Amino acid sequence: MSELSVNHLLGIKYINKNDINLIFETADHFKEVINRPIKKVPSLRDITIANIFFENSTRTKLSFELAQKRLSADVISFSAAQSSVKKGETLIDTVNNILSMKVDMVVMRHANPGAAHFLSQNVKASIVNAGDGAHEHPTQALLDSYSIREKLGDVAGKKVVIVGDILHSRVALSNIYALQMQGAEVKVCGPKTLIPRYIESLGVTVEPNLRNALEWCDVANMLRVQNERMDVNFFPSTREYAQQYGVDKALLDSLNKEIVIMHPGPINRGVEITSDVADSQQSVILNQVENGVAIRMAVIYLLASKIQ
Repeated sequence: MSELSVNHLLGIKYINKNDINLIFETADHFKEVINRPIKKVPSLRDITIANIFFENSTRTKLSFELAQKRLSADVISFSAAQSSVKKGETLIDTVNNILSMKVDMVVMRHANPGAAHFLSQNVKASIVNAGDGAHEHPTQALLDSYSIREKLGDVAGKKVVIVGDILHSRVALSNIYALQMQGAEVKVCGPKTLIPRYIESLGVTVEPNLRNALEWCDVANMLRVQNERMDVNFFPSTREYAQQYGVDKALLDSLNKEIVIMHPGPINRGVEITSDVADSQQSVILNQVENGVAIRMAVIYLLASKIQ
């Protein structure tokens, strides 16, 4: 069997196109497994995985836990809000204490960009980045690309627009890397204040007008406005944001073609997209959730197979 070129999944920019293809092929197999009556395989019976979340997360954490349990791994979950981190314990101390319980892999979400990379250089375990600040969220980008491939047959040659809060979004950055690596064309659209200044250096075009962006694209990935990362107001009001950058059914139906609507969740219904768009035939949001489990199973399985 082929194997990944890396021992950790720290970000999309550290892997290559062959890695992505291998993850997708493995996810195809696991997707079939999770749709069987018996949804478990004994692949990782001897592997112990620690989920360490220094930031709140419901969907990503549940998705990883489910993926790990479907593979029969032993799972320990750790929430920093209830931990000694609050008493001033360092990140390395926290993780080393957990590793001394003979843990093989760590899935970590942290508010600081680069935290997963730092950890991978300082502890003896395989690290999966479940989101580091506004930097990267590799498994989300992989499941997004996988969902596009499933819906449209291939990612290569597709036009994808990422709409909304690009500035604070780790999902946007990981998606840009992943989509371009697979031969897609990427534009970003959103308020000027939420578009990073250097974004065009990544080979991305900025389209300020939402209708123009939607007329151009095959896929629109609608990002959540991350109020929790904003210490100042980046736009006048939520209502005004929704009017300029929100998608409703009337706008969708007025386009000259049918496009695919994605959202990494959780959705602010009525802000980025209205309920009738979220629940429409053009939306693959629930497919993204299902695919998230298969992709995370594939990533964990492939990394675990490299553990000696």
